[in-house]
Amino acid sequence: MRSSRALLGEALREGKAPAWQRRHVLDLDDFSLQELELVLHTARAMKDVLRRDVKKVPSLRGKTVVTLFYEPSTRTRVSFETAGKIMSADVINVTNSGSSIEKGESLLDTLLTVQAMAMDIIVLRHPHSGAPYFAARNLGRSSVINAGDGTHAHPTQALLDVFTLQEHLGSLDGKRVVIVGDISHSRVARSDLWALTRLGARLVLCGPPTLMPWDLLKGRRDTPGHPFASVEVETDLDKAIEGAEVIIALRLQKERQGAGLLPSLREYARLWQVDPERLARASPNVRVMHPGPMNEGVEISPEVAHSAQALVQEQVTNGLAVRMALLYLLCGPRELGA
Repeated sequence: MRSSRALLGEALREGKAPAWQRRHVLDLDDFSLQELELVLHTARAMKDVLRRDVKKVPSLRGKTVVTLFYEPSTRTRVSFETAGKIMSADVINVTNSGSSIEKGESLLDTLLTVQAMAMDIIVLRHPHSGAPYFAARNLGRSSVINAGDGTHAHPTQALLDVFTLQEHLGSLDGKRVVIVGDISHSRVARSDLWALTRLGARLVLCGPPTLMPWDLLKGRRDTPGHPFASVEVETDLDKAIEGAEVIIALRLQKERQGAGLLPSLREYARLWQVDPERLARASPNVRVMHPGPMNEGVEISPEVAHSAQALVQEQVTNGLAVRMALLYLLCGPRELGA
């Protein structure tokens, strides 16, 4: 059987693959189904690279990628850094500590300084929603990838989620996917909503009423053509999980209790923790996912987190393939090399 890499190369050479027109990746709300499929198909080719003994290709030689992170991160930052280095790009990491950011330099000045150093791609994580859009509007040459902005979006996490699910389930059309937890404040959940509904999944949102994204779901039943018209909302996890083929547990930030949105972490765990007893209500072949880092014993029990049904470590590996795919597409597809 021919590899995904060979098929992708052939499709690109013959013009059969949809053309990549984007200069930035800011969220998935305006991605077409064809664009999603192109990213996922390219990620399969990148996973072929990761299976090699020597994980190095020259595809981005001469390109420079900077990761500009205003929030702490391990998985996302290291994933982008590794993706760039595997593809032979020069990768530079910039964080709050030890940079001009710590001295009070504005986001705009930092962005313009980085662009002036001839950076091809800026991977930006920022605590304020909309910061990557601000960056894209003000940069004339560099591409921007949103690595998470406030409570708004985390497109690469959503892409790796659907990529992981397709590897196990094939088509997601009609599959019952339950997202449980603090959905209102989760940038992962908001991007997952766009990706999963676009791919035809039957989505169920579950969690405390105080942590539901009513702003995003407003009018879904009454507005013809609303993108989330088919999304179910359920506050009882036992009901939501019935027959589920996928469960995505979200990290609960402990400050939600201090803000009065939860009575206690113990109460949350009692009502919304994904544990073996609840998992028994789902499909026999249910898959469990989590964007990490996990609060074991709060949103997910240790038994489930480390069970055969959990795909958490696969998500990390697939995140690398997806981020390689985006860097490749943004820099202009070239041969992946031998």
